[in-house]
Amino acid sequence: MEKMTYTFVPYKILGNWKEQSNQLKTKFPSLTDEDLILEKGKEEDLLKRMQTRLDLNRAEVIYQINKIIPEDSTTE
Repeated sequence: MEKMTYTFVPYKILGNWKEQSNQLKTKFPSLTDEDLILEKGKEEDLLKRMQTRLDLNRAEVIYQINKIIPEDSTTE
């Protein structure tokens, strides 16, 4: 049997994070302002905090973020 390898793909936040984080706090009241702090280049830290708070895996957190990103967003 062939061993499968996975490539880690860094996640980038698109669009207006302040607006998106407010929507996430509305959808997930357990999230705090501290959980949603986004520092440039530290998206993975944000994902880890959200994973811990929401008890979701990385893919599920990314899915929830992507659900609220407007279609025409660009990288900030």
